[in-house]
Amino acid sequence: MTHRPKILVTAAFDEGVAAALADAFDVELVEATMDGASLAAADRGLAAQLASAEVIIAELDVVDEATLALAPALKAVVSCRAKPVNVDLDACTARGIPVITTPGRNAEVTADLSFALLMATVRHVSASERWLREGNWTADDVFEPYERFRSIGLGGRTLGVLGGGAVGRRMVRRARGFGMDVLVYDPFLPADAFGEEARIAPLDEVMSSADIVTVHVPLMPETEGLIGARELALMKPSAFLVNAGRAAIVAEAALMEVLRERRIAGAGFDVFYEEPLPRDSELFSFEHVTMTPHIAGASDDVIAEHSRIAAAALRSWLAGEQVPGVANARALAERAA
Repeated sequence: MTHRPKILVTAAFDEGVAAALADAFDVELVEATMDGASLAAADRGLAAQLASAEVIIAELDVVDEATLALAPALKAVVSCRAKPVNVDLDACTARGIPVITTPGRNAEVTADLSFALLMATVRHVSASERWLREGNWTADDVFEPYERFRSIGLGGRTLGVLGGGAVGRRMVRRARGFGMDVLVYDPFLPADAFGEEARIAPLDEVMSSADIVTVHVPLMPETEGLIGARELALMKPSAFLVNAGRAAIVAEAALMEVLRERRIAGAGFDVFYEEPLPRDSELFSFEHVTMTPHIAGASDDVIAEHSRIAAAALRSWLAGEQVPGVANARALAERAA
């Protein structure tokens, strides 16, 4: 009988995908939690399952040294994240355990939210709703909101996309559907990466030419603070900034100064330098800022997608094929050598 590796799934996971995996694996689903604690924590009660698990699929649960100590049979870990921030990568590498990720799992819904935030920001959706709910629309001036919340349309405007990866590509597609011209800043892409749909351009040109700039650059040491005071000063006074990617891409002090002095028309944020956003944050005082509480990836579709990606990767792993999305492939190769 062919050996059937045992998978312990602690992530939120699509039951249909789990059932399909049962043709080659023994799959055990346990209730997902949102506390981000170690799988070895006593209150999880998973010692027996970990003892026999050959694969762990986790999203928020932490796979740390304590977890690995309880899982002597472990041969692979799947982190249902683009980056395996919930996994002790060094500890897994030292044990020869590949850590598989699920890149792009939330790209589609993140682009949806990013574009929704863009539209809400440009068309003052949140500010106008607050104004309406507060009872400000009266017969004394029935046309007041028409003047107060006047803004621009998207057709014929230029969208500047910072980062041409999974989300950035989808933002290009959405923008083109609204008749926008698109400039993309991504130094790792060739000039013809988007064909006629968008033009790759230097950062300064994107910042100075775009009517709306949207941030989708991955956060790494090289990109932290990529958009600072100099870059923000290049933006047109009529332009908007939208960030549903990573807050730290934009230098906080410089951004707050620009917003405080209203040197751009407005901004929309789904990500913040401190989360949850403190109740006394100055951002709440800016009428030209639209905010959502880091919900870009809040969709059941993300669970279905990371389940699909994880299952495909594990089938490749079981077959001895090259597995995409392995976070510690180089370290494992060096160790094997």
